[in-house]
Amino acid sequence: MTQDGLRPHHAHWPRRLPRELAIPATTLWFNLEVSATRFPDKAAYIYGGRALTFGELKRQAEALAGWLQGAGVERGDRVALFMQNCPQFVVAFYAVMRANAVVVPVNPMNRADEFEHYIVDPDTKVAICAADLAGFVATANAAVPAERRLARALVVRYADALPGVITDEVALPPAIEQWLRAEPELPEDFTRWHDALAAGHTPGPHVAQPDDLALLPYTSGTTALPKGCMHTHRTLMANTVGGQWGWAGPESVSLAVVPMFHITGMLYGVLGSVYAGATLVLMPRWERDLAGRLISHYRVTHWTCIPTMIIDLFGSPNYKSFDLSSLVYLSGGGAAMPHAVAERLQSEFGLTFAEGYGLTETAAPSHANPPERAKLQCLGMPIFGVDSRVVDPVTLDELPAGEVGEIVTHGPMVFKGYWKHPKATAAAFIQIDGKPFFRTGDLGRMDDEGYFFITDRLKRMINASGYKVWPSEVELLLFKCPLVQEACIIGVKDAYRGETVKAVIVLREEARGRATSQDIIDWSREHMAAYKVPRVVQFVDALPKSGAGKVMWRFLQDQDAAAPAG
Repeated sequence: MTQDGLRPHHAHWPRRLPRELAIPATTLWFNLEVSATRFPDKAAYIYGGRALTFGELKRQAEALAGWLQGAGVERGDRVALFMQNCPQFVVAFYAVMRANAVVVPVNPMNRADEFEHYIVDPDTKVAICAADLAGFVATANAAVPAERRLARALVVRYADALPGVITDEVALPPAIEQWLRAEPELPEDFTRWHDALAAGHTPGPHVAQPDDLALLPYTSGTTALPKGCMHTHRTLMANTVGGQWGWAGPESVSLAVVPMFHITGMLYGVLGSVYAGATLVLMPRWERDLAGRLISHYRVTHWTCIPTMIIDLFGSPNYKSFDLSSLVYLSGGGAAMPHAVAERLQSEFGLTFAEGYGLTETAAPSHANPPERAKLQCLGMPIFGVDSRVVDPVTLDELPAGEVGEIVTHGPMVFKGYWKHPKATAAAFIQIDGKPFFRTGDLGRMDDEGYFFITDRLKRMINASGYKVWPSEVELLLFKCPLVQEACIIGVKDAYRGETVKAVIVLREEARGRATSQDIIDWSREHMAAYKVPRVVQFVDALPKSGAGKVMWRFLQDQDAAAPAG
């Protein structure tokens, strides 16, 4: 750092942008109040062709906030949201904010065994779930001790947010529409969404403050179950107001397909658009031709995605018929954008893919490429008010440009620590120049212009198409399988996903010679989210272990990488 406090990237900072933002000292709920006042009849979300206006979004959120408080939710209580992308997710999020409570977003790919953790660990008071996931919630709730169970559960039907008939221009694939309109049998003691809204409860005063806890998204370390990341209204507000990096405003139309439970989908699909007063075209799940039609029909201007979506879109036999000319900003992360695909975007559509980097702990982006000066396969530069360094992971000494070390970050969006894990929180931060820096666990380097590049991970994480898979969590689940004696999960290269999940398994004595790889995969599909399910299974007689008895997972991973292809 120079004497005037400048970092190398400041020499290349976009002239149109301030280096730091004036972050509002208000809550996330206030953002909706402002947009609903400014744009009451403007579409906040479009879902299957049906619009939800900012005014209606606020009215429904207030009604649901009243119901939550009637169900016993008090200031600081946790409410789990367990559903796919849908307008009700956003209503529920802002209802929890209005009720002065805390959202616990849960991956809708999880199953009952996994959902138990999201009841017990955050001491969740109420769960709001989709109808097709209600059975998992009921099973999980019954499995936890009576004193830890949910007080109430609320069920959402996706179809309730859809129009009666969807027009051809935005028609959903038959399989997706059938799934959205399905009516599974629901637990009798779960409250229906419409009943909650119609109950007529008026919420009490909104008393939450900027430094109150607002969001508890879960991420995982290498040795335990997922840990909650404590984000306040203030830490989330920092990136919420940072949409100007990509020219976002009330005139913007964004395509929302990244899952809203994920911190990136939360930021760009729930927080940023409501603050800006932008319109979001909402996809329930990724489907390439539907994405192409929605961009064309609604003249989408902004799209945050992962590179595999762009690759898949280009793979459609219909992509030449899509009109992408309305797009002005295309960004994302989760995996590096292949050079050839980036060149194709530029040559065919004049679009620069602006890669970014962030973590759950940093409320999504801490780094981003300015679209006017983007570098390929690069994390970008530290954004508004962010100071990032590269340090030796052992000595913690700062390293010069070009040398590989651990990326550490200080900024207004950095979380406040891990829920119920003070030791992990203390270990996650170091002091540099009198400021706390978060240890990302990612190895990278900074070039002489202040742009950052990732090279490896200190943490034992598998990145499968942008989904983070934590081996220890999958191993803990596999130990429940009646066929498995021991298991070690490693990441292996995959042509499409980047990385995929491999299970190295020691079978129980009675299963040896009888169990197959498919048996393990089939069991996994029933007990864990699909992206965590091992795609490759290898049976061994014993797992390699260190003198201390720890499984040598890195040895197995290196051994697999060195094995000849085929």
